[in-house]
Amino acid sequence: MARLQIQFIGEERSRDKEAEDLMERSAQAALERAAPQWSCSVDITLTDDEGIRRLNEEYRGKPSVTDVLSFPLLDMENGLYEGDIDWEQDPDTGLIPLGDMVISVERARAQAQEYGHSFDRECAYLTCHSMLHLLGYDHERGEQDRRLMRGLEEEIMRQMGLLRETGENT
Repeated sequence: MARLQIQFIGEERSRDKEAEDLMERSAQAALERAAPQWSCSVDITLTDDEGIRRLNEEYRGKPSVTDVLSFPLLDMENGLYEGDIDWEQDPDTGLIPLGDMVISVERARAQAQEYGHSFDRECAYLTCHSMLHLLGYDHERGEQDRRLMRGLEEEIMRQMGLLRETGENT
C-alpha cells in the first residue's frame, strides 16, 4: 500500500488545519490510485495570490496568479517511471521524493465560492491535481492526456465522496 509523508510549509495566515487534513487525504488517495506500490514524500507550500504569482513568473514566465503550481522531481509520464525507482529513494527515510506543490489558499477560497462548493473540496481537488502532475500526468500535453488526467481526478474525488455539483467547472 502506498505511503505518503507530507510536509506543510507556509505562513500561519495561509494555513488551515481542516483543509490540510483533507489535502493529506487527497494526496494519499491520488498516490494510491496512480502509484500504489510507492512510499513517497511531498512538500506542500500554502501561500497567497501574490506569493504564487511571483513563483509563476519566476518559474514559468507567467506573471499571473494561478491556483496551484507543481514542481516534480522525477521525469515520469502518466505514472510511469523508466528506470530503477529504488535509486530515487531518500537513503535516510526510504521514501521517494516526488517534488513540491504550491497552493494559493487565497485563490482556492475564491474558486470555491465561484464554483459553489466548499473551500475544503477545492483544496482537495487542487492537491489531487498537483499530485497527478508530480506523478507525470499532464493535461497540457494533448487531448488524450487531458482526458486521462481529468478522469483520474474525478475518480479520486468521487472515491473521497467529494463529487462535483451539476454545472461546476473545476
